[in-house]
Amino acid sequence: MDYVIVKWLHILSATLLFGTGLGSAYYMFFTSLSRDPQTIAHVVRWVVRADWWFTAPTIVFQPLSGFWLMHRIGYPLNSSWIAASLLLYVFAGACWLPVVWMQLRMRDMAQLAAAKGERLPTRYWHFLKIWTALGTVAFLSLVGVFYLMVARPA
Repeated sequence: MDYVIVKWLHILSATLLFGTGLGSAYYMFFTSLSRDPQTIAHVVRWVVRADWWFTAPTIVFQPLSGFWLMHRIGYPLNSSWIAASLLLYVFAGACWLPVVWMQLRMRDMAQLAAAKGERLPTRYWHFLKIWTALGTVAFLSLVGVFYLMVARPA
C-alpha cells in the first residue's frame, strides 16, 4: 500500500509541477505582451507566489519520491533511462533557478513602473526573452522526463 500511495503522490506532484509551470509561463508571457505595467505587476506577483507555493515543493518531492520508488522496485540507479531522467531533471532545474531570479526582478520592475505610471524598462523585455528561452528548454526537458518515466526504454 505504501508503494501505491507514494507512486500516486509522485504522479500528482509531477502533474502539479508541470501544470503550474506551464500555466504560470502562459499567463506571465501573454500578460507581458499587453505591455500594461499594472496588469503585469499583478500577474507576475502571482506567478512568483505559485513558484514558491507549488513548484518549489514539487521540485524537492519529485526526486525524493522517485528515489524511494526506484529503490522499492529495485531499479538500479545506473539504468540508462533513470540516468537520462535525472540529467534532464537537473538540467531543467538549472534553467529554472535563473528564471525564478528573473521573475523576482521582473515583478519588482513591473510594480515600480505601475506605481510611477511609467512604461516597463528595457531590462524587463531583455529578461522576458531570456526567461522565455530558459523556460522553453526547462519545459522540453520535463517533457523528456515524462516520456522516460512512462516508456522506461532499455
